[in-house]
Amino acid sequence: MILEALGSAVLGLLLGWAALQRLSHRLPSRLLVLSTGVAGALFGDFVTHSALGGDSALPGVLGAAVVSAASLSLLLRPAGRLRRRSAPA
Repeated sequence: MILEALGSAVLGLLLGWAALQRLSHRLPSRLLVLSTGVAGALFGDFVTHSALGGDSALPGVLGAAVVSAASLSLLLRPAGRLRRRSAPA
């Protein structure tokens, strides 16, 4: 269980680092992105482990990757300026 949680935390850290490398102009601070990746991965591992049991580590790691990626996607800002159009009268 400890190794599964540690592996999930490392996976979340790697996903956060990859997001920073690829989309740094659209993300907030580095510390927030990395901690969100780790927290999302640990939460995803916990939920998957609770729902499916602890027979294998593979479902837990997959759940960790999915929840971590979803958490990181919530931090993205729009790419360009938002253009507001006036509503037709």
